[in-house]
Amino acid sequence: MVLLAGTLGAALAGVGAGCGRAVLFSIKIGGAIAALMILVNGLVTERGATVLLRLGEWPLFGAVDVTAEALMAGAVIGLRALGTMVVIGVWSAAVDPDRVLTSVHRVARRSALTATLVSRLVPLAVADQARLAEASSLRGPAATPVGKAAAARRLLAGSLDRSVDVAATLELRGYSIGNKDSAPARRRSRHDRRFLLSGLAILAALTVNLLAGGSQFDPYPTITWHFGPTSLLLAAVLVLGGLVTRSGSGGIRGS
Repeated sequence: MVLLAGTLGAALAGVGAGCGRAVLFSIKIGGAIAALMILVNGLVTERGATVLLRLGEWPLFGAVDVTAEALMAGAVIGLRALGTMVVIGVWSAAVDPDRVLTSVHRVARRSALTATLVSRLVPLAVADQARLAEASSLRGPAATPVGKAAAARRLLAGSLDRSVDVAATLELRGYSIGNKDSAPARRRSRHDRRFLLSGLAILAALTVNLLAGGSQFDPYPTITWHFGPTSLLLAAVLVLGGLVTRSGSGGIRGS
């Protein structure tokens, strides 16, 4: 329930920020990963006392028995992957990497720069892959087919060339110099207090849940769980925290 609440809270935050398409795309990708996790864990894990299906002998696997406990464990793993995909999708669509770099400029300059470059270069690599695929499809039926290995080599070569160009640009702009230059003044938003209070509430609920023992879930040998009042509090705070991006003007964008 806590995982579901965290995923729902992240999705609500994305929708409130005007990133509904990114949330939907993340749910599709995360849902496919979750389904794969359930299938694989149900087939390869032999633990569990409640046998649902006996599929006989399989090559390399031996006797394959599908248990309810293995499916439940795979569902929990898949839900973690789904929640992570939703969080990453909302972050990529709603957060400005340049403002992140500015916010933590004095605290962790190199880490912030690395995170900013990654958040920018990964979409560029995806766009390069799409252009390579389109170019290979336009070569005509008589041309030699471009294999996945060749396309991967070209994509890697282009990424390395871009990284060299980025490194040269950073050196030219003096990022390697360790002087303490003043960071630009941060523009405050009227929504800052709302975000701060939401983050503190989630942190407080998480701390109370951990100190109180939290919820416990163990799928093996039989499915057992313990869900206390502090876990209910944490789940509620996670869902309500997702509403922080909503406003009367239709959402908070570029926060």
